[in-house]
Amino acid sequence: MTKKAWFLPLVCVLLISGWLAPAASASAQTTLSLNDRLASSPSGTGSLLSLAAPAAPYADTDTYYEGAEGKTGDSLKSTLHRIISGHTMLSYSEVWNALKETDEDPRNPNNVILLYTNESRSKNLNGGNVGDWNREHVWAKSHGDFGTSKGPGTDIHHLRPADVQVNSARGNMDFDNGGTEYAKAPGNYYDGDSWEPRDDVKGDVARMLFYMAVRYEGDDGYPDLELNDKTGNGSAPYHGKQSVLLEWNKQDPVDDRERKRNEIIYEKYQHNRNPFIDHPEWADEIWP
Repeated sequence: MTKKAWFLPLVCVLLISGWLAPAASASAQTTLSLNDRLASSPSGTGSLLSLAAPAAPYADTDTYYEGAEGKTGDSLKSTLHRIISGHTMLSYSEVWNALKETDEDPRNPNNVILLYTNESRSKNLNGGNVGDWNREHVWAKSHGDFGTSKGPGTDIHHLRPADVQVNSARGNMDFDNGGTEYAKAPGNYYDGDSWEPRDDVKGDVARMLFYMAVRYEGDDGYPDLELNDKTGNGSAPYHGKQSVLLEWNKQDPVDDRERKRNEIIYEKYQHNRNPFIDHPEWADEIWP
């Protein structure tokens, strides 16, 4: 038998078994892996962007929240308070740079996304003039009169970029449904004592206030911040409207942007988490 005669059957056997096609095999494996990841993307859109913001937290949250599972009411609230307290505190000036990262526009790293308007605006336009963005205290800092020294006034779990004029219009109002649409922020409504944010951030607002009411219990030199079912709370350390916030928590579920923000705060800045982003169901367990 000639060399050619015995060599050709051997080549055919090797091709069939895949020994001579490692590149094709690797390509198929890569494609399968990518498709699997896209199929499991939280948005269900199969987009590569969604891979950058996973549905599950990066951190081992089972360990982080050890001792909280199965508890309800005041017992759950006090356990979560203990877990999330003792975090790193930023100065008010340090908040600027933190927000430039936590609220960065995923489509334009030079910009931040503004809370109430969903506008993408240059990171460099932070300040106090018309056209600038500033640091919105979602839990109005006058509700407890805690100011902007280290503590609740610099806790970036509830500080978000907002247009200067929109921030001023919201002022220290409580949150509730209804009112007149604010022209500079379509989808946001206000009346004499309350502000209704746009639909896409109603849950975000609720979960930030839930965090504040658990983190600050008056046992570490800061005010005891509590939710109530009122509006017009003024300078009292209360924020409402609790029943509406619980509704918003369900209407606007946690999204990837919130999850990513929670991770950045935990990993890089304060080293504590917002439990109601990881476990939004705990709000109903604490405030039934």
